[in-house]
Order: sequence, then structure tokens, then C-alpha cells
Amino acid sequence: TQQLMESGGGSVQAGGSLKLSCVASGYIRNCMGWFRQAPGKDRERVAAIYTNGTTKFYADSVKGRFTISQDIAKNTVYLQMNSLKPEDTATYYCARGWWADRKKGCSLESIHWGQGTQVTVSS
Repeated sequence: TQQLMESGGGSVQAGGSLKLSCVASGYIRNCMGWFRQAPGKDRERVAAIYTNGTTKFYADSVKGRFTISQDIAKNTVYLQMNSLKPEDTATYYCARGWWADRKKGCSLESIHWGQGTQVTVSS
């Protein structure tokens, strides 16, 4: 059974940092990514990494602040989040799928989702 398990969410003050982790079992895709969704809003792409290479995707809103990385041997992807802003508040989802391109990261087709972890940033 395919499974993704996120951890590392929490509540921080603006300007603070958090590091999210996602451990995947039964990894069968070449893209690992992070998405986020706030109440009443669409789920949006945050970052992704092409697991068979070094290519990465970042949303414009997080460039320079967030860093995605992976440990292939541990089937784990990380999202280091620095200089957090209140607008980063959302449920963050780990995902695995097929690499699309540098403008999108993971394709939404045949994508698998984790349970989500809450990130709350206060001003």
C-alpha cells in the first residue's frame, strides 16, 4: 500500500522557521512535492523535486525562503521554511507523482497525497 506521512508542522511567529518531513512507502514516482491549501482556497503548488535528478520547482511566493531536499535512501523529502509569513498559513501536503516541468513540478495526474500537516504563522 502506498503511503506518505508528513510531520514538522506547528505554530510559529512571523519570521520564524519550520522544517517539514515526508516519509514515503512504496515510492513509485519520479517527483516528490509539497502543496498547500488554506480554507476556502484551491490547493496550490509550493515546491517539488525531480527525484531522478536535481531539478527543482518553487512557487514564486516562496522562492528564496523555502528549500526542498530529499534523501532517496530514506524515501524522505524535506521542506525547510524560513522567514515565514502569515500568508504561509495553510495545511501542507506531501505528494508524489510524475514530473511535469520546471513551471509546475509534479503533475496532478496519478498523484498521491499525504494526510497533511498544519502550519500556522502569526503576525
